[in-house]
Amino acid sequence: MKYVIGVDLGTSAVKTVLVDQQGKVAFEHSEAYPLSRPQPNWSEQNPEDWVKGTLESLRRLIEVSGVDPSQVDGISFSGQMHGLVLVDKDGKALRPAILWNDTRTTAQCRKIEQKLGKRLIEIARNRALEGFTLPKILWVQENEPEVLSQAELFLLPKDYVRYRLTGDYAMDYSDAAGTLLLDVGSKTWSAEIAEAFGLPVSLCPKLVESFDLTGTLLPEIAKASGLLPSTKVFAGGADNACGALGAGILGEGRTMCSIGTSGVVLSYESNKDLNLEGKVHFFNHGEKDAYYIMGVTLAAGYSLTWFKETFAADKSFDELLKGVDSIPAGSGGLLFTPYIVGERTPHPDANIRGSFIGMDSGHSLSHFTRSVLEGITFSLRESIEIVRESGKDITEIVAIGGGAKNEAWLQMQADIFNASIIKLESEQGPAMGAAMLAAYGSGWFTSLGECADAFIRSAEVYTPNAQQAAVYDGLFGLYQEVYGQTRALNDKLAEYRK
Repeated sequence: MKYVIGVDLGTSAVKTVLVDQQGKVAFEHSEAYPLSRPQPNWSEQNPEDWVKGTLESLRRLIEVSGVDPSQVDGISFSGQMHGLVLVDKDGKALRPAILWNDTRTTAQCRKIEQKLGKRLIEIARNRALEGFTLPKILWVQENEPEVLSQAELFLLPKDYVRYRLTGDYAMDYSDAAGTLLLDVGSKTWSAEIAEAFGLPVSLCPKLVESFDLTGTLLPEIAKASGLLPSTKVFAGGADNACGALGAGILGEGRTMCSIGTSGVVLSYESNKDLNLEGKVHFFNHGEKDAYYIMGVTLAAGYSLTWFKETFAADKSFDELLKGVDSIPAGSGGLLFTPYIVGERTPHPDANIRGSFIGMDSGHSLSHFTRSVLEGITFSLRESIEIVRESGKDITEIVAIGGGAKNEAWLQMQADIFNASIIKLESEQGPAMGAAMLAAYGSGWFTSLGECADAFIRSAEVYTPNAQQAAVYDGLFGLYQEVYGQTRALNDKLAEYRK
């Protein structure tokens, strides 16, 4: 039996999965690492923590599984997007990594928009948002010029880890698309954008496909991980691109909904010239010469975590969700907007904040819990509607992440999205996508589509209830009004949050 390993470098932990030739996960292991918030709106991590966590997770995976290292054909990666790692000529990280959920760069985003105007969307195909990489580079340029002057390259999180494992610098197209420095359609670094801000194009690493071989393990890394130096290492992809692979989103009209800390609606796209004017993200896929449309809810699962920790800290998630299926659609007139850390789609607004509307004395904890789930799902539907308006007929959606673990929430998604929701037999998300890239790169399959057919199997399908769907259609219209109605009030309240 042969195996591949998928490494998913997340925000709170690294997860490794050992996958056999039938797509079954033989073993998995996770290693957590800390997140630093040294100032308000800042979010940073030490890149060395990623390396240590990855090596420990690989070592434990091999040790516990008992697999002979010679049986492992290859490794590939999924990584948190947008995070900035600057390295010097010796490959040393010059400062802590600035992460995707760091929002210090509003001024730099406005600068990008003013400097590039409509050319930004034409080239990078995405709006300037605080989470993206270019605004972070400009922040360092303005606030830590001595750091940028020493930088030889910028890397994204998984690319730094892969460099430390192989000694090879590279970045795949799917992750590069989230930097605002890539010409997404032509798959080249944009000299026009880089030069507009006085950045040398040489700061950008070489570009590769997600399934490209980028080297083998360095001897000392092989020893620390329990693997062989001959183990092949493939480039990998952005977490959302790998999540799409792991959910089988490999054809026109295929769509997934991923609910983790953030929430993602992602739909396959083959037309590289599609321009949705920045309403949603438009990124390169892990599959060659393919793309995907993506909308993001910043606080999806995080909204539920925040609610539990604030109002029901003594309960487990299972206990908290136990009563929601007994509450009717609409939560008894209680509406929640999940803007607790700002929002991304369709409102790119770092300052908007969330709300409960319609509270009365008859509402119980279960009403509030259901309204949180409904609000998160309404937010995700806004992205689905944008995709539908682009001409796609979305009747089936693959659910992955935490939102795929609760039956009541899966049925709610079917009713709110008015589409069949497919739950997978083995849902490993981005880690499985990374493993698929290693399997395809290792020559197990002739295409990623063939790999998906072998690895991915449906377990259950949740179909929309027509009566519930009609109720949610009306509530969705009300939900859409909340942002505009509360925006001005939110600005006035902001001064009290300082």
